[in-house]
Amino acid sequence: MGFIAVPLGYLLTFIYKLVGNYGISLIILTVLVKLLLYPLYFKQIKSTASMSSLQPKMKAIQEKYKNDKEKMNEEMAKLYKEENFNPMGGCLPMLIQVPIIMGLFTLLRNPMRYIADENMIFAVHQSFLWIKDLGQPDLWILPIAAAVSTYISFAMTQQLTGQNEMMGGQGKSMNMIMKYFFPLSILWLARAYPAGLAIYWAGGQFIQIFLNIRMNKFRAKLKEEQELEEKRRRAEKQLEKMKKARMKG
Repeated sequence: MGFIAVPLGYLLTFIYKLVGNYGISLIILTVLVKLLLYPLYFKQIKSTASMSSLQPKMKAIQEKYKNDKEKMNEEMAKLYKEENFNPMGGCLPMLIQVPIIMGLFTLLRNPMRYIADENMIFAVHQSFLWIKDLGQPDLWILPIAAAVSTYISFAMTQQLTGQNEMMGGQGKSMNMIMKYFFPLSILWLARAYPAGLAIYWAGGQFIQIFLNIRMNKFRAKLKEEQELEEKRRRAEKQLEKMKKARMKG
């Protein structure tokens, strides 16, 4: 991911020249990246929330046409068209985000490999708050903050995307394992990598928590709109049936 880490290194250097503090520069960089990725994340959550609401209809079609795959695919395509839903809508935003996140991880794990400015050699080893050297690991406070924020963010994202609702028993079990295993992995990694990387990760996860709170409100509003739309459709169908019954009478 060096091809992404290099331009991010230029951006980090530019921010540092403006503020003169490496720790604050990392926080500003984290905020900028999160704001840049926010529209993609919003689109991803919107798509997955829509898919979650369609699950009952999709399962009904799968059950009804389980012995006729061709008819099942036709009905699925018809459902997607009626609901204006793109099954790939949640994948593209996620695929775009991953290289950027990996590029940041690559940059902050070994910053001087991707930053050409010699002044940054000393910047990456500056102190920040209780941390004496941002180029060295912080053994407890930052790793714990990174792990806790990751756990909260991960749990909220699972709820937002309705992953547990869309998965069977085995999928739910795997999600539960990841819910605890992933934060513990972050704790271990944060104790091994430079504190600057831990600041980026912990800061990013705390920002993600606030974004998830906002997304949760949006999802609740979207669900309400979908329920009203479904009631409207049912009312229209009922009215149509009544008209046909009168015409026959």
